[in-house]
Amino acid sequence: MSTTVPVRLKVNGVKEEIDVQPRLLLVHALRDRLGLTGTHVGCDTSNCGACTVHLDGRAVKSCTVLAVQADGATVTTIEGMGSEDQLHPLQEAFWNDHGLQCGYCTPGMIMAAAGLLAENPNPTEEEVRHALEGNLCRCTGYHNIVRAVLDAAKTKSATVAQQQEVTA
Repeated sequence: MSTTVPVRLKVNGVKEEIDVQPRLLLVHALRDRLGLTGTHVGCDTSNCGACTVHLDGRAVKSCTVLAVQADGATVTTIEGMGSEDQLHPLQEAFWNDHGLQCGYCTPGMIMAAAGLLAENPNPTEEEVRHALEGNLCRCTGYHNIVRAVLDAAKTKSATVAQQQEVTA
């Protein structure tokens, strides 16, 4: 007999309630139960970062979090970062700066970078590299990824400055 537990989440702005087995990882709840397949399963050991999401505003590797631990939390996945019509500045920068090749690591990289920029909107190259240490990419060599994060930080800073001028 399999016991399930109700889990209530706000995922990408939408309230969700799912019944899960207590041992189900958040990454599998997002992918298999909610159909949010942008969050990738890379290693299941927290080494690669492909499963990075934001949990209550902090970047976490969702393969290290049980779905029941996220009960009541707000989760943002790569699907919640932007849309085809309105890319998030990080998505735009990854595209423009060729910060992706196969794309497997890209959602986790973007989520980790967004976590950094939320805490430090104007990071140095060294700070970007440090923030992305827990995310592995086998294709790009990181140079373009780091450049994309730095460019997104400039764009985001410019956007915030413009918004402040308009409201002043």
